[in-house]
Amino acid sequence: MTDKPKKLLDQVRDKLRLKNYSYATEKSYIGWIRRYILFHQKRHPAEMGKAEVEAFLTNLAVEGNVAPSTQNQALHALLFLYREVLEQPIAGNVEALRAREHRRLPIVLTVEETQHVLDHLEGVYHLIGLLLYGSGLRVQECLSLRVKDIDFARREITVRSGKGDKDRVTMLPEKAVPDLEMHLAQVRAQHARDQGMAPLPDALARKYPNAPREWAWQFVFPSASLSKDPRCDDGILYRFHLHESQVQKAVHKAARQAGAGKPVSPHTFRHCFATHLLEAGYDIRTVQELLGHKDVKTTQIYTHVLNRGPRAVRSPLDR
Repeated sequence: MTDKPKKLLDQVRDKLRLKNYSYATEKSYIGWIRRYILFHQKRHPAEMGKAEVEAFLTNLAVEGNVAPSTQNQALHALLFLYREVLEQPIAGNVEALRAREHRRLPIVLTVEETQHVLDHLEGVYHLIGLLLYGSGLRVQECLSLRVKDIDFARREITVRSGKGDKDRVTMLPEKAVPDLEMHLAQVRAQHARDQGMAPLPDALARKYPNAPREWAWQFVFPSASLSKDPRCDDGILYRFHLHESQVQKAVHKAARQAGAGKPVSPHTFRHCFATHLLEAGYDIRTVQELLGHKDVKTTQIYTHVLNRGPRAVRSPLDR
């Protein structure tokens, strides 16, 4: 008796995991492919092609009024489906009506306003805020940090698999060190009590089967509870990191209490990191490297400061 073939979306999941795409990308791609199928009255994608993809993407721009980045994400999901899963790559360029790009300037707080919001963050969220602002981290990059990524001796943080699946190094601000050392001591005590396991990517888990229990691989900001890995059926309870929504709620609350006259999110701290460094006269290409931007044009949105050559950089938190 032959095995029943897997459903299409399960095939997509398998291929994404085989190619080590992140769980966030997996959820996003699955969502776009499902919407594409529903848009075309549940026709199987194998029966459709370039014209149907263009119609779906055009609808997103015209009726959905989505941002260009959202439309591009949907496009990449469908290109992945046809190229990697159905093995029917779409030939030529997809000629959909492109979503209109609105160039928005980032919201930036002054140094004093930033410090005031940080002062109203409590507990572990205060430490997270220090790293978001003092190291220029994206919130998911911060929450995904593992113990081995913190180098106290060199005052460095290594960001693993950041945006674009790239690694980079940024500074560990001096003012965050005492709080971070105290926090890690508490996390280590918890780990010693329950020997919780941190999830690892499939390839690493197979290569280093004992690593999930090792201290170096534990998350810096672990969740208080254990939960199953949604990407596997091994039934093991793991200790994941804090969820992004918890940080967002804490920052919004702190901004309200601080009386900030601007909308503030965790990502605002990253905008402030870049802007305050450039205002202090640091080289824009150095800031680009610290932020992990692929193109310096992305960094230039913060300022029109001229390139002034490389300089030793201190975190704005330490000024």
